Amino acid sequence: MDFSERLLTLRKSLDLTQEQLAEKLNVSRQSVSKWESGQSVPELDKIVALSVIFGVTTDSLLKPSEMTELFVKTELLEKQQQQMLVRERKRSHIIRCIAYSIGVYLLFTAAYFVGHFYFEIWNPSVIFAEFLIATAIVIFICVKGMGKEE
Repeated sequence: MDFSERLLTLRKSLDLTQEQLAEKLNVSRQSVSKWESGQSVPELDKIVALSVIFGVTTDSLLKPSEMTELFVKTELLEKQQQQMLVRERKRSHIIRCIAYSIGVYLLFTAAYFVGHFYFEIWNPSVIFAEFLIATAIVIFICVKGMGKEE
């Protein structure tokens, strides 16, 4: 794996576009494109900046090595795995929040009907208060669940 391939792999591992990487380095997107296609090589100060951005040594950027290639691919897979794990946790939290919300609102709807039909309570302010209480409970449950995940 040569410099251009390592640069492309590292950039993609951080989910950066050529434009975003160029902005971090104060160069044009075309410069990054030329580096990745092997048409040119960045200046020394840009190589140092690239090593800082990607969290690798300048040696690992410049020296061809099977270990470096394996390391880069391993890092890429680990980052992708972490991203998938974060997305799965968020999705799971959203599903739990929706399920709890439905349950709480159904419970308060049942309480409304019991109050209306058996006790003949028909006061809009009571209905509104029940709705606010149900909403506060839903918010509490969802926020508490977010705190546990972090």
